[in-house]
Amino acid sequence: MKSRYYMLLLAVGFGLLSCAEKNSSEEYTDQVNVFIGTGGHGHTFPGATLPHGMVQLSPDTRLMGWDACSGYYYDDSSIMGFSHTHLSGTGIGDYGDILFMPVVGEKPLVAGTAGKPDEGYRSRFSHEQESARPGYYQVLLKDDSINVELTATLRAGMHRYTYPKADDARLIIDMEPTIHGHQHPVTQIRIVNDSTIAGMKYTKGWAKHHYVYFHATFSSPFTYKLYSDTIYQPDSTSVTVSTAKAVLTFNNLSANKCVMAKVGISSVDEEGARKNVTAEIPDWNFDNVQQKANVAWNEALGRIDVETSDKDDRTVFYTSLYHTYIQPSLASDVDGRYRAMSHEIKQDTAYINYTVFSLWDTFRAAHPLYTIITPELNQAFIRSLLRKYDESGILPKWELASNETGTMIGYHAVSVIADAMMKKQCNFDVNKALEACIRSSVYDTTGITPMMDREILLEKLMSPAIKYKNELGYIPCDKVGGSVSQGLEIAYNDWLIAQLMKENNRKDLYDKYMDLSKAYRNYFDPETKLMRGRLSDGSWITPFDPSSVQRPSNYVEGNAWQWAWFVPQDVDGLMELVGGKEAFVAHLDTLFTTSSELTGDPNAAADVTGMIGQYAHGNEPSHHIPYLYNYGGEPHKTQALVDHILRTLYHNNPDGLSGNEDVGQMSAWYVLSSMGFYSFCPGRPVYEIGRPLFDKVTIHLENGKDFVIRTKNNNKENKYIRSMKLNGENLEVPRFSHFDLMKGGELILEMEK
Repeated sequence: MKSRYYMLLLAVGFGLLSCAEKNSSEEYTDQVNVFIGTGGHGHTFPGATLPHGMVQLSPDTRLMGWDACSGYYYDDSSIMGFSHTHLSGTGIGDYGDILFMPVVGEKPLVAGTAGKPDEGYRSRFSHEQESARPGYYQVLLKDDSINVELTATLRAGMHRYTYPKADDARLIIDMEPTIHGHQHPVTQIRIVNDSTIAGMKYTKGWAKHHYVYFHATFSSPFTYKLYSDTIYQPDSTSVTVSTAKAVLTFNNLSANKCVMAKVGISSVDEEGARKNVTAEIPDWNFDNVQQKANVAWNEALGRIDVETSDKDDRTVFYTSLYHTYIQPSLASDVDGRYRAMSHEIKQDTAYINYTVFSLWDTFRAAHPLYTIITPELNQAFIRSLLRKYDESGILPKWELASNETGTMIGYHAVSVIADAMMKKQCNFDVNKALEACIRSSVYDTTGITPMMDREILLEKLMSPAIKYKNELGYIPCDKVGGSVSQGLEIAYNDWLIAQLMKENNRKDLYDKYMDLSKAYRNYFDPETKLMRGRLSDGSWITPFDPSSVQRPSNYVEGNAWQWAWFVPQDVDGLMELVGGKEAFVAHLDTLFTTSSELTGDPNAAADVTGMIGQYAHGNEPSHHIPYLYNYGGEPHKTQALVDHILRTLYHNNPDGLSGNEDVGQMSAWYVLSSMGFYSFCPGRPVYEIGRPLFDKVTIHLENGKDFVIRTKNNNKENKYIRSMKLNGENLEVPRFSHFDLMKGGELILEMEK
């Protein structure tokens, strides 16, 4: 995305982004609009990063509130600075570490507020003078007329500031700002020499123990002043901290009035940060670093080619693919050192550590997408999950910066592992994986690293829900919150373990976990045909309002309507409970045609968005539901619904997502579904066919083969599939196997009105 100002800068010789001059030949990166999701409630950021990189160098416009989760919100009109770590699309905020803000002259050492930016170092900006593409970000800070450019390598960020004049050019480095204002008991800045600084920040936030070290070198020498402000923490009556800040003044700037900074980060120590930046940015060639970032993104995005005459569809597709590559993030230094879940520093050059595992979200479509386009990387993610199992004593649920946050429900590391294993992608310790999966399903609070927060362990990670589901066969709603949602997802997780036991000839455990996987039946209310909470005595909870999103409730981020369908492992069994195929389809029709009104606490409905009837595409529990019509014998309804969702709930603008991105899941649904298929039940290596959006899609597989989806008679009116052929053979049902896809070949879908 290039603004008019950006092109003007190119014309007058600011020397931006040399690859942007390649207008004669389009690149995949030209198709990406990194601002999609930065408005609405998408919670994405527009800054510079590499595929699964450690650094996310991006502007911060706000720190507090739900729409501050990524630090940037498109509707804002001022920037407080540029920090080096960000989360992509989460519903909880953290990171926003090591903030740099270039200024001219003396400024207050506080950021100021959006309403009164002149009270701090914050600067106004305009989207007309802002541009970004994968691996690059640029903005003009209007208050001081400073042009800021950012790019990144895997473990380091590079800044280029063009000041309006050669004197009084300054840079504020502020260790205080943290997204969502978490406590930061320790911050340090150390002057190494007249062109180098280093330091660290320790934060107690969503990640209870989060360490970031940095090492920054500047292209111009500086003089400096160091400050340490005492900050009152609003969530504590007694805790104060001293926050390190620095003001650097650059003397005798060259004629181009340009200052560059190379900033390495590490979770290990300052030396790790120094090694990272020294290895990855050895010189001062900003354009070369940006070009390499562009090459990396082109290689990643080029794993899939789509052919379409609709430019917006192409942009939404490649932006969605871009979003799926941002996280999980690299968390190993160049020398192989990393911070373990025990917070010990370990070194293993044969292992790569990763972080930011939003597994409740990403098991559904993001990791299944990786099994197709980057299976080796997905297996590296699994090796990381298994290493964290060794270090902490249990598989992660929602891991962040070597911390277990305990966020969300189920044990979906099992989902990711089982999906890979059932697809014969097993470049990891299979026996350990089986052991770890079983461990997740057993209520046992012993053997867990003492570094893990006890409340998180006892209430979230090793939830009493696991104890009740094993002892009673269901989770009583008067004992455990979100009991229905937890029960349904755990039943699916246990089904996955059963499949792994079957593959490994463990019939005793197969039978046990298959029995556990049937627990969904205990929540089915035959009167309403919905999933409903049961009390400890076995009776139904009353009153019962299926449209309620009240918290606390029996459901997690949804209501009875959205959770009635989470039985991907046994659709035939669910269909039988509802009353057979005809009754099942009629019940499904009601979901999509009933009123979208939500009752209960309106604040609890923030995640329940993208409504079609009571279907909520803006949140993950609904994502498989449109494909249920394939099982009910009416695939044309799946095709019409998928078409509607693709065309109305994803857009080429900042408010282009119907819910928060959730670390790639929202976009992965689009990537898979727009190609024409979806991973309905991860762990069963089968894809459901929906409605292809493009005339032709070519997936370039890691094994050197191509899988092509060709759509005949494709236009907006022809949304229904007339015929399906896989490698010349007619498909009788709208699904095909993962193994057929990985062999390469061609799927031809002929469309009609």
